[in-house]
Amino acid sequence: MAENSERSQEEELQERKRAEAALRSARDHRMRSIGFRNGFFVGLLCCLLLFAGGVFWLFHRELGMLAKQKPYRAEQSSASNASENPKDLNYSKIEAKMRLLQNVIYKNFLFDEHETEVEDGIYKGMLSGLGDPYSVYYTADEYKKLTEETSGKYSGIGAVLNQDPETKISRIVTVFPGSPAEEAGLKPEDILYQVDGHDVTGENLDVFVASYIRGEEGTTIEVKVLRGEAHEELSFNVTRRHIEMPTVESKLRDNKIGYIRILQFDTITAEQFEKAVDDLQKKGMKRLVIDLRNNPGGVMDSCVKMLDYMLPDGLLVYTAGRDGVGEKYYSTDGHEVNVPTVILINSGSASCSEIFAGAYRDFGRAKLVGTTSYGKGIVQFVMPLGDGSAVKLTTQHYYTPNGYDLHGKGVAPDVEVKSEEGDVLDGDKDAQLKRALEVLQEE
Repeated sequence: MAENSERSQEEELQERKRAEAALRSARDHRMRSIGFRNGFFVGLLCCLLLFAGGVFWLFHRELGMLAKQKPYRAEQSSASNASENPKDLNYSKIEAKMRLLQNVIYKNFLFDEHETEVEDGIYKGMLSGLGDPYSVYYTADEYKKLTEETSGKYSGIGAVLNQDPETKISRIVTVFPGSPAEEAGLKPEDILYQVDGHDVTGENLDVFVASYIRGEEGTTIEVKVLRGEAHEELSFNVTRRHIEMPTVESKLRDNKIGYIRILQFDTITAEQFEKAVDDLQKKGMKRLVIDLRNNPGGVMDSCVKMLDYMLPDGLLVYTAGRDGVGEKYYSTDGHEVNVPTVILINSGSASCSEIFAGAYRDFGRAKLVGTTSYGKGIVQFVMPLGDGSAVKLTTQHYYTPNGYDLHGKGVAPDVEVKSEEGDVLDGDKDAQLKRALEVLQEE
């Protein structure tokens, strides 16, 4: 019995030892498991921190190296000396960001990059950033086509367009008789929104006319417009032809009243205008209507020459920039045409049209009939940049002889007459022209 009892105690002791060993083994395994997991996550976090730190260090190092590079300064160009400009741009920062963007594009952009177009887009964006709808960068191709436009001779469709600078909506103002535009069926007041698949709404008028409307003679373009209050969508195929734009239209009406319509001020307009005046005088003109409605302006030198021909000697218009310095333009040729005159204006009369009407008003040589003009009293200067491209920049205000700054206000008529629905310009239903003729009879 004693022997069995001792054996039983020894077995029980051994069992306890085995149980404690198993417990220790389980506890050690659990601790190793927890330690492994903690170690894994700590290690992973350290790796992520090291990776992020490395990326930040490389990015910071690249920007630092770029910032140490000599920045481009405008004094390297003969155009200006930007180093003296207290508002000079931070070229180091801009160049660094451009390099970063270019690297992102190179590594991720799905399509082919066209370097020339990207570069032109940078320059266009810089001018757009000024917030002035009249300041524009022209590529070499755009500038070449633009100079063809102001010469009055080009291959196009034979229509005059204007554009609201705020909405960038472009409308056809005039369709020349016998032109490709008239033959195709385009009409005044059509809203032009697409040319050959290019959506032109929002694009600068000068640019899209030069790029899409004008082109090689004999080629055909598809023009899409919205017509009428219902904005009916219409499509027309128009074949370009060589056109010498008739910027001046004239005729002698009843009672020896001369009528001259100026469509826009191009380099050839002054010559056409003087010829029209001379022809009307030879036919016995006693009174004169000058129609500037929907004339968007144009070349200021032509406008000054025309005023010089019509008005007595004196100050015609003057300009001033932000420093107060500008130019003065005078009538000096001794020639004038002193007959009772009415000038027709409306909300589409802008820029040179307003200079013309304002000078006549200040000289006391005409009554203005119609509605208040657009109110574009600022001057743009076009500067070629030496590589074929150019920039058009707003540089000055212009003022009528009496010092009136019409920008944002326009020229108000002496006799207000609104265009009525169904009016036809220079037609039997033209209410504004009808009133102008009545005013002339009262003179």
